[in-house]
Formats: sequence, structure tokens, C-alpha cells
Amino acid sequence: MLCKEIRIRLSPNAIKRKNMKIPTKVPELGFYYHHKHDDAKGIHDYAYELVGVGVHTEDDCRPEDANMVVYRPLYEEASVFKAGKLFYLRPLDMWTGEVSKDGQQVSRFRKITDGEIIEELQKIKNEMYGAQ
Repeated sequence: MLCKEIRIRLSPNAIKRKNMKIPTKVPELGFYYHHKHDDAKGIHDYAYELVGVGVHTEDDCRPEDANMVVYRPLYEEASVFKAGKLFYLRPLDMWTGEVSKDGQQVSRFRKITDGEIIEELQKIKNEMYGAQ
């Protein structure tokens, strides 16, 4: 998982929120495959675009929900796409975590770095959501 460290200067209002959990590492924006991706089902199978990382606005949220990733699917069968081209939210720790697959620990999401795949996914994104 490609992550970058961030440095944040908090405003006085943010400092008042004692429970605010600012992440020190966030995944890079871009395209990712979920661990369920299957190349045989096509380039867009379980493909997503990570568009941001957010901080929960309420002090009394569950700790695991304090930091969330915002992402969208690049396949039209996804429920959030069908519901109006909405976004998925997932706790940051879950996004960057590992799962057991075929008896091995693997990243839940892996960054796509192949330029040709990125180019094709960009085209799919533009067709699904419009050029931005």
C-alpha cells in the first residue's frame, strides 16, 4: 500500500476537539484493486478510484470511524453507482489493512501502478462519471 506522510497545522477550533484523530499516513489518491479482483473478469473488476480521506466531524463517533476513505467503483454493477453514482466510505484502517486470502495475508486494496491499466481505468471513469 502506497502511503504518504502528512503534516498538519491545526486551527484553534480543531484543537478544541480533543478526540479528533488526524491520520499521520494516508493512501495516495488514484486507482486500486480490491483483493477480490479477478483479471479474468476484466480490467474493471473490483476496481476503484480513491478520491479522498476524511475526518469524522463528531467527537462521539466510534474510534474506528474517525478517519474514512472516500472512493467510487469503476464497474456499473456496484450498488452505489446504481443508486445515483454515489461514493463508498470505509474506515481508513480497514482500507489499509490486510485480509486472509487463500491462506495468505494480502492487502485489502492494492494501488494500481501500471500506466496502461491506469489509462484504461481513466477512460472507464470518464464514461461512468463524466470527464472531470
